[in-house]
Amino acid sequence: MENCKEFDLITFGEIMLRLSPGVNELISKSDSFKKHAGGAELNVASGVSLLGLRTGVVTRLPKNQLGTFIKNRIRASSVSDDYIIFDDSPEARVGIYYYENGAYPRKPTVVYDRKFSSITKISPSEIPEDIYGKTKMFYTSGITLALCENTRKLAIEMIKKFKATGTKIAFDVNYRANLWDEETARSTIKQILPFVDILFISEESCRRMFQKTGSLQDMHREFCKDFPNIQFIASSMREVISPKVHSFTSLVYSKKEDKFYTEEPYKDIDVVDRIGSGDAYCAGVLFALLKYNDPQKAVEFGNATCATKNTIFGDLPLSDFNEISSIIAAHQSTGKQSEMNR
Repeated sequence: MENCKEFDLITFGEIMLRLSPGVNELISKSDSFKKHAGGAELNVASGVSLLGLRTGVVTRLPKNQLGTFIKNRIRASSVSDDYIIFDDSPEARVGIYYYENGAYPRKPTVVYDRKFSSITKISPSEIPEDIYGKTKMFYTSGITLALCENTRKLAIEMIKKFKATGTKIAFDVNYRANLWDEETARSTIKQILPFVDILFISEESCRRMFQKTGSLQDMHREFCKDFPNIQFIASSMREVISPKVHSFTSLVYSKKEDKFYTEEPYKDIDVVDRIGSGDAYCAGVLFALLKYNDPQKAVEFGNATCATKNTIFGDLPLSDFNEISSIIAAHQSTGKQSEMNR
């Protein structure tokens, strides 16, 4: 029975070490860096967990002090570490990326050092077979498919095995041009779309990668026609006014109702750190669909978690259900808001 599943959500992907100079400092100038743990799939699992559901992450980490640091951050996010695989080989390493904030007119900068990280050598035999019947939903992203041929094959195999047990599949296209080209991404993702129940895709990816035309609503409907298993499609809509000022809303399509859901944007968000905000959006949407099966709540929780994550430094979200609920209520309020709720 679905209600007896041990987990609400399990994700699969790379967890990286992020090194950042001080706010508004340059990578090329700074002598010190603050370290954070992060990665799309951990960010999503963490966000859903903070909102009150049980999550776990499948990943592979070096068995050293850096792996321990990341494991501790996973635990601190209330995400299960049951399916962490530790790499004790001499070549074990964690993927690293360096991130500096932007300040208009200078854009944010990312430098990657992730080649040959431990997860790229993950073996299917390291994944326990009993995992496939333990969760209501499985999530991964295009980043995991793009890392290398090994993670790509395993992610596709996991999607098929989870689907065979009746598990819902959620997938974020999350295209990264520095990891793979559009043609490879398109042909690979088309292989898994027949198994996907909940699809996250940007308007740009709809148009460029999948070469669709018309309005965003037209493209959502066309995806569901081409891939009948898809039940919900979510697209974020971000307006970047400057590196430190954004507005955000989104569109969620429910195939069953043939209905689109959205809300007024969060305007003039005070952006402290954009990294992980898209993953926070996915987390809010998935939480609401798992908890309430309500696409309007999916929009509300997705938008609120994304907007709030922009105000938090580091990759991982930190907002729990009570905070996000109060932010949603304030966003929907038309009256004067008290400053004394603190």
